[in-house]
Amino acid sequence: MNAALRTCITIVAVAIAYYATAKVGLVLALVKGQVTPLWLPTGISVAALLMSGRKIWPGIAIGAFGANVALDSDAGAVAMITVGNTLAPLAAWYLLTRFGFRQELDRLKDAMLLVFAGALGAMLISAAVGTAALKIGGDIPWHDLPAVMAVWWTGDAMGVLVFTPLLLTLPRQWGASPRRLAEAGAILVVTAILASYVTTSQLRLLFLVFPMLIWAALRFQHAIAAPCAAIISVAAVMSAASGQFSQASLLTTMIVLQAFNGSVALTGLILSAITSERNEARQAIERACEQLAETVARYQQEGVRKRLGRFGPPV
Repeated sequence: MNAALRTCITIVAVAIAYYATAKVGLVLALVKGQVTPLWLPTGISVAALLMSGRKIWPGIAIGAFGANVALDSDAGAVAMITVGNTLAPLAAWYLLTRFGFRQELDRLKDAMLLVFAGALGAMLISAAVGTAALKIGGDIPWHDLPAVMAVWWTGDAMGVLVFTPLLLTLPRQWGASPRRLAEAGAILVVTAILASYVTTSQLRLLFLVFPMLIWAALRFQHAIAAPCAAIISVAAVMSAASGQFSQASLLTTMIVLQAFNGSVALTGLILSAITSERNEARQAIERACEQLAETVARYQQEGVRKRLGRFGPPV
């Protein structure tokens, strides 16, 4: 398969994935049926750009255009939102590649770049452009602008924080023992049960999910920590969409939701990255010790041969 055909297939795949996940995300929309606190397409878009390069950006634009046209919005608003939803992932890709981001997310630097450059920084573009489009189209009044922008920014940033690490670090093969597979499965199941409970309970026990997230990050790094973070964030957003997460105003709810999901994503990302760095440092030390032992053994053998050559074999 030549490069051009591969690129075309990737563009089509990204467009389909964007459109399909947009439909899923819009089920949780909190504003005008089109502003959601968890926008999966941004996470997919940033991951696709990092894995395939900027040449696949038309897939993002096509998917964003199709998703917004289906909402029967004003043509000008559709165009503005499409531009914003395309520019934000491209800005995230540029900032991440510009500062040496590694897809393995095995350094603290990579985790911090994804959080502050890829998610919180770049996604301000789509939030600002999208909110302006809704205001120009007459869909929202002036006093709703802060809340709408907060929801939009929350959705796009959470899409990057939660789903980009999940896609980038998804294990291509798993050679772990049955015992570790059972442990990983248990972590995911318990996390799902806890998340569904604490995000709907009136007891406000949200902190109970963090031990599971820490366990996943320490034992399996991103391979299990990223799915755990996704499970927790989806549960929190579903709770917010149903009105159970917080009884406060929309803006206050978004602040609480952003803080909670951001804390979850940060915990998983940073702890996994630090653990990966520690494991790599330990492996490097072990390799250095093995090389030193081999070198010492080689010099000892050479020394023995030299002494034998000088004095002859023992009689």
